[in-house]
Formats: sequence, structure tokens, C-alpha cells
Amino acid sequence: MLQAHPENEMSAMRVAGIDPGTICTGIGILEQGKNGQFVLIHAETIREPVKKPLPERLRGIYGNLKETLTIYRPSVVAIENVFYSKDFNAAVKIGEARAVAMLAAMELGIPMEEYPPARVKEAICGNGRAHKSQVQFMVKQLLRLKELPQPDSADALAIAICHFHTSRWNSKKTGIAVN
Repeated sequence: MLQAHPENEMSAMRVAGIDPGTICTGIGILEQGKNGQFVLIHAETIREPVKKPLPERLRGIYGNLKETLTIYRPSVVAIENVFYSKDFNAAVKIGEARAVAMLAAMELGIPMEEYPPARVKEAICGNGRAHKSQVQFMVKQLLRLKELPQPDSADALAIAICHFHTSRWNSKKTGIAVN
């Protein structure tokens, strides 16, 4: 678990990125400082044992996410969209984990934004087909970390970074300033 500041000292906008999964769910919380640099607030991978029944794993993910969101009070939750590849069952399970994350955010009154995986990868690596290791490396560079974050935490942090980039681009397009 990576952690820096539980209280909002740096800026008005705090973004929680969530990479949902029924075994491993990544959550990463960032702020953007006045100098434009990203500030890591918290990052972790919530792990649930594969041998646990799915409803118990989902309850564990929900409880951990709700607790983390309550502690760090993000302004918005950015979550990865479900993508369908060749494994329909995996897509369904990711959808179930997404629903749990959405419920935790909704119960706390935190607005949500969704991003497709290719858009997140493009925002971080400049390539929508980047590999997980490339995302990890770029997150490490962008956040000036000493070591590579865990894959699921890196994906969650990448989703948060994507939201900052998208918010900045949208504000320039509409003329509305975003912190």
C-alpha cells in the first residue's frame, strides 16, 4: 500500500481511480498540486481469496472500497469500463466488481466518471494498446515513485491520471477552469 496524505492539503480536486476485479481490485487516489504535478495520496490492491464464494469476495471489496473512500474523501471516482474480449465470463465478473465499486461511491455521494481501458492506456502511454508493464512504468515516472506500483494499483492510478487529463482537456474546450 502506497500512501502520502489522508487530508486534502494540496488542491480542490482529489480523484480516486478504481480498477475493478473480483479477486484483485486496485484503488489509487491522487491530487494535482499547484505546479501541475500529481501527488500520490493512497494506492493499494484489495485482494480477495479465490476460494471464497463470489458474494463474500464482493462484500469484502465493497467494504474496503467504502472505507477507503470515506477516509480519503475524493471529489470524484473514475472507474474503468467493462471491455469484452474473448472471455465473456471474465467480463461479467468485472461487471460485478464495477457494480460494487459504483455502489460504494454512490452511497457516499461521490460522482463517477467511466473510461474505456484503451483511453486510459492512451492517456498514460500514448498508445491505447499498451501492455500492463508499460502502464506500470509510466505511472511510476509520472508520480515520481521509487519503485513500480503493483499492476492493479498502477491501473487504478492510471485511471485517475486519465480523469485529470480528460478534465483539463474538457475545461479548455468549454472554457471552465478545473483545479
